[in-house]
Amino acid sequence: MFYTNARIFVNNEFKLGAFEVVDGKFGAILPENVPADAIDLGGATVIPGLIEVHSHGAAGYDFSDGSYEGLVEMAKFYLSCGVTSFAPASMTLPYDVLDKAFATAKRIVEEQPAGCAKLRGIQMEGPYFSYAKRGAQNADYLKAPDFEGFKKLYEDCDGLVRIVDIAPELPGAAEFVEQASKLCTVSIAHTDSDYDHAKAAVDAGITHLTHLYNAMPGIHHRTPGVIPACVENPNVRAEIIADGFHIHPASVRLAFTMFKNRMILVSDSGRCAGKDEGYQFDLGGQMAELRGGVAKLVGTNTIACSGSNMWACLLNTLSWGIPEEEVILAATYNPACALGVQDVVGSIETGKVADFVVCTDGYQSKRVFLAGQEI
Repeated sequence: MFYTNARIFVNNEFKLGAFEVVDGKFGAILPENVPADAIDLGGATVIPGLIEVHSHGAAGYDFSDGSYEGLVEMAKFYLSCGVTSFAPASMTLPYDVLDKAFATAKRIVEEQPAGCAKLRGIQMEGPYFSYAKRGAQNADYLKAPDFEGFKKLYEDCDGLVRIVDIAPELPGAAEFVEQASKLCTVSIAHTDSDYDHAKAAVDAGITHLTHLYNAMPGIHHRTPGVIPACVENPNVRAEIIADGFHIHPASVRLAFTMFKNRMILVSDSGRCAGKDEGYQFDLGGQMAELRGGVAKLVGTNTIACSGSNMWACLLNTLSWGIPEEEVILAATYNPACALGVQDVVGSIETGKVADFVVCTDGYQSKRVFLAGQEI
């Protein structure tokens, strides 16, 4: 099947032309000769399917519940938002709870339920975090870095953990990073680290920064902290929550300026995504409530998670004046790299899975295709 008259995101830029889908994968890209029966897309923009690497839940369900039915509903919700691949994020919880959730993720991968975004990994967010910067993470379950405990969880789910988070100032963090980075992406998160500890962790193998700005020290000219240590190393990518509540648009623009083409859009949504105002829910053993579009711990002003989704975050980022090419890269190829699946998905290239979104009306309308089939 050929599609023609499209504005296609190829090689990090937009080009007018055609593309082919064969047996669920991309075939010829921008061919000179296009069959007469090619489908005319009328100048629509075609981008790779979005990839979400940091969402705790949606549609009333949370990954950490360990519910198969819940994870299926989450995956259906993501697909409706243009997300074709995802890695659900866990919380700071006991190992047995995490093990159950990870086993559910493994089952989803094995069974491949229809009508769902494809699970490509897990982000293990916690429990190796700073108490001072725990945010909405449950303090009762915080732990020091524990590679053997992590390795068992990793092996039990057949290596589905593709990102593991850590506060680099904790005792044993450097050793953990050196070992864990041989298995998956290791990220800095929920940290009160100074520059020196952060730089040491980056030098040891950190290549990811979880929800930039949130749950970490800000930049100060005498005590630079985590962020400059990550900006300086070209191997580190940074997540940004673009829901319009976690971070001011000016700070989002600054992030894209600092990290250039190393940004990753995330929603950091909880089970409240897709729910109505006032919805209350459990988040890692603590109660949260959707208020004014963002979830906060009940009785506090502590932001717990977002009520947004990846498509809304993409629209926000575009509206804030960030170049279109950089936004699409941050929502597709860069998160694929973080999960180590960039050879399978994340860009429109011959041989890759044909996950793509056909966009019209300035991204206000979309048609989502999973492995070449419109959902």
